Amino acid sequence: MTEHLNQTEQEMLLKIAREALEESVRGEPLPKINLEQLPEALQQNGASFVTLTTNDRLRGCIGTLEAYQPLAKDVQEHSMAAALQDFRFPNVQPAELPKIEIEVSALTPRAPLHYDDPQDLVQKLRPGIDGVILQDGFRKATFLPQVWEKIPDPELFLSQLCMKMGAPADLWRNKPLQVFIYQVQEFHE
Repeated sequence: MTEHLNQTEQEMLLKIAREALEESVRGEPLPKINLEQLPEALQQNGASFVTLTTNDRLRGCIGTLEAYQPLAKDVQEHSMAAALQDFRFPNVQPAELPKIEIEVSALTPRAPLHYDDPQDLVQKLRPGIDGVILQDGFRKATFLPQVWEKIPDPELFLSQLCMKMGAPADLWRNKPLQVFIYQVQEFHE
């Protein structure tokens, strides 16, 4: 995503996400997307996360950090996956569908964040603006910028991200990690 999506494009993506959610939960195949009938921004490769919530509580969240397919298909695929493939939750059931709200986050390309030491890393983070990726060898985890609302303290944010990666909470203090940042355009039903 290199430019902001307009209101019409956002509404189209939310409609694609809702249809994918409902069809996949009912065991139906995903609807075919005719890319030629969509705006150019939705035809271009884009990375997205789809977050499902019920009463403001997380119900599923799946996405990708790298753009590898048209944004419309990416949103469709991740809407289905958030409902049926998020290992943290049981599969969404048809009776839940009316209560589920969908949030789509379209990501910018990631950029490396260079830092000298743990305190420098903390100083360079931009809470509420940047999504953060931590990587240690093959282990990797991310928090979307929206997570800053729940974890506003940068040190706690990094510790929780290390634990999400399957590492000790203080790993970011004890060894240099690869750090990347990105921004999102977030919109919801």
